[in-house]
Amino acid sequence: MALNKTAEHGYRTIEFAYLRPEKFNLDRLAKLAQSLDVEIGVTMGLPLDRDVSSEDASAVSAGKQTLADAVRAVRDIGGNKLGGILYSAHTKYNRQPTKRGWDNSVAAIAATAEVARQANVDLVLEIVNRFETNLLNTAAQGLKFIAETGSEHVRLHLDTFHMNIEEANPAAAIRLAGDKIGYFHIGESNRGYLGDGVINFDLIFDALLDIDYKRDIVFESFSTTVVDEGLSLACAIWRDTWEDNDPLAAHAKRYIELKYDEAKRRRATNARP
Repeated sequence: MALNKTAEHGYRTIEFAYLRPEKFNLDRLAKLAQSLDVEIGVTMGLPLDRDVSSEDASAVSAGKQTLADAVRAVRDIGGNKLGGILYSAHTKYNRQPTKRGWDNSVAAIAATAEVARQANVDLVLEIVNRFETNLLNTAAQGLKFIAETGSEHVRLHLDTFHMNIEEANPAAAIRLAGDKIGYFHIGESNRGYLGDGVINFDLIFDALLDIDYKRDIVFESFSTTVVDEGLSLACAIWRDTWEDNDPLAAHAKRYIELKYDEAKRRRATNARP
């Protein structure tokens, strides 16, 4: 249903959460996506017992295996990218990150990047707010991290919801990251309808134009009516701002296209002598 609705609303990419892939017929989903001309991306977060930023060797080893399995699942479903909180657990930590944990995570992501390269799957690390990880909260931290992996196959996954919390200047952060951005989430400050929160999307789209961003822009919104309970709890969705996803999806598509067009018009107006 989600795949068919995605195509019906004119979207060209769908994002799946890597929750319980054993419940799905991956081959059937792959064939349906291909028939609809919809690309598949997958995002996920690690549990604490598979936290690659841990100092516990067994947790790091288990996390590396989970990441490798996820890459292969993306490949098998015909997807082309794996993103999300791949470098730590998806949780509110009760401790500061450690140098050893950082190094463990860098090594795990470097190894996963090689698996992803061989599988022809993009690896993109989502920069999220302080309540969902203690490791990478800003684009600058993400750039430092991916540089330390030594891999050209790792890029950043930025998200306006998280940037609105952590970045001093989200548009400047986009320009700083530049061509290292491999995936982009558009989400409102209340995770509901675009335009119903406080994010200045004019500045966001101006920055995306400035870096000539041409990769995916994916709308992300949450309601417990639709979203898996585990993910809703992890993202602290305590109240629903919508229940019907059809008008939400239609509105988001129009909104993103409008804001992109406005940014292009502003650029043209500024350039006119």
